[in-house]
Amino acid sequence: MTIADQVTGSTIAGTVGAPPVEAKPRAVSPAITLPSIGERELRLDLFRGLALWLIFVDHLPPSLLTWLTIRNYGFSDATEIFIFISGYTAAFVYGRAMLESGFVIATARILRRVWQIYVAHVFLFTIFLAEISYVATSFENPLYTEEMGIMDFLKQPDVTIVQALLLRFRPVNMDVLPLYIILMLALPLILWLMKWRPDVTLGLSVLLYAATWQYDLYLTAYPNGFWAFNPFAWQLLFVFGAWCALGGARRMSRILASRVTMWISIAYLVAAFYVTLTWYVPQLSHFMPKRIEQWMYPIDKANLDVLRFTHFLALAALTVRFLPRDWPGLKSPWLRPLILCGQHSLEIFCLGVFLAFAGHFILAEVSGGPGMHALISLCGILVMWGMAWVISWYKQVADKSGAKTKNAAGNADLAGGG
Repeated sequence: MTIADQVTGSTIAGTVGAPPVEAKPRAVSPAITLPSIGERELRLDLFRGLALWLIFVDHLPPSLLTWLTIRNYGFSDATEIFIFISGYTAAFVYGRAMLESGFVIATARILRRVWQIYVAHVFLFTIFLAEISYVATSFENPLYTEEMGIMDFLKQPDVTIVQALLLRFRPVNMDVLPLYIILMLALPLILWLMKWRPDVTLGLSVLLYAATWQYDLYLTAYPNGFWAFNPFAWQLLFVFGAWCALGGARRMSRILASRVTMWISIAYLVAAFYVTLTWYVPQLSHFMPKRIEQWMYPIDKANLDVLRFTHFLALAALTVRFLPRDWPGLKSPWLRPLILCGQHSLEIFCLGVFLAFAGHFILAEVSGGPGMHALISLCGILVMWGMAWVISWYKQVADKSGAKTKNAAGNADLAGGG
């Protein structure tokens, strides 16, 4: 069973382990069946929370904690985790709405969620601009505006605001939410296709990914350049997450359980680790064949390089193998902060972007020593945990009336991390 099947009790019609479906003339069995309400999958929350912490630390200037993030030990980073889990959770939450209420109602629910994310992005953009402008003016340091990418806003605020509302202008560290908005806008079509043929849908996603590389498809940004995360390429990871949630992972269960898969994954991760070591220890690059270097570089993050995608797959395969759903550690109070942050990831992501610049400012103006780096990182994580706890307390205790009508079919916390 997939994680989604274990959580919701859903199965894929016509596959091994699925309940028999009564034959009807001239009717095709749906590819996905109606999920039932069940226990929340804590592994999704755990790794989404971990991704948020890693994104926050990576947005700070390099420090000791930076060396604990996964981007220093392989090709992929926290962004792949966040997008995959977002596609996974959104698929089985809104997939239920698709089956229960139809395409139109499911699309309306998805668009409502897209609007919430869009409003959060605009709000974050406004607060972020105010934060940077205040610091740059108060401390008479215009380098902040240039470093954080808002110089064009100060020159042409009217034009820049319109471009920001169109998701074409974004300061530094504000590229993930626009990508997420575009992917969620495509979710109704993705679910409709998966209701018809999940494997064909994934195949179409792969074709679009290949076409993106072959024909250089991209979205332009303002005032120049292109999106830091190309939606035409990153949709592959989002669709793959949705495909896994709706039965793909279960159909791959024998492959994932294979020792051959395990050792291939380990070998690839070790090779990727060695390559990343050559970035910090140039002497090791002498042992790298030049032909491999020419083929491998550059490892393009904007277009989700194949090496990054396969690196994430290797990490995911080992995680599924060695971290079962019933792992007792998921109930540990030590992991509770990560899980709480993962359950409210939209708010925590926005807070993390704000805290990252605040930490950047403190390190630049007060002290840039390793002790201060560590203190800023830990304080930021504690603030994120505290905010997640407050949000969770409010939703569980203070907002009792809302809890009575809460339904997993439209649970934005689970689907979008909001």
